[in-house]
Amino acid sequence: MITTWPQLRDFALGLNLPEVTVDYPHGHESLKAHGKLWCHWSPYVDAAVFRAARDEREMLMVADPETFILHPHYAKHDYVLVRAGRIDPDWARARLITRWRDNAPKRYLREWDARND
Repeated sequence: MITTWPQLRDFALGLNLPEVTVDYPHGHESLKAHGKLWCHWSPYVDAAVFRAARDEREMLMVADPETFILHPHYAKHDYVLVRAGRIDPDWARARLITRWRDNAPKRYLREWDARND
């Protein structure tokens, strides 16, 4: 399990996906993919923040309320929080790759797919 932001950051950067950068919006380190927020650690609770549509977020929170949570700060946004120590690397890998693909220009997708087939 991933328990800290440095572990998650290093794990995400270790995926070697193009156009992933470290940034500091609002003074907190985060990762961006193709210039868009990709994941970060919440300054409000000890949890990672991942993009998720609100209906998916609700489903995750109902299915596993010990793992998936929501802080009021994120209620209006398409994010789900995953408690520290409960971040499954396989889930995180799939989530990060899916969100990277969602924002990737087609040329990056072609190159990445060719390398990973």
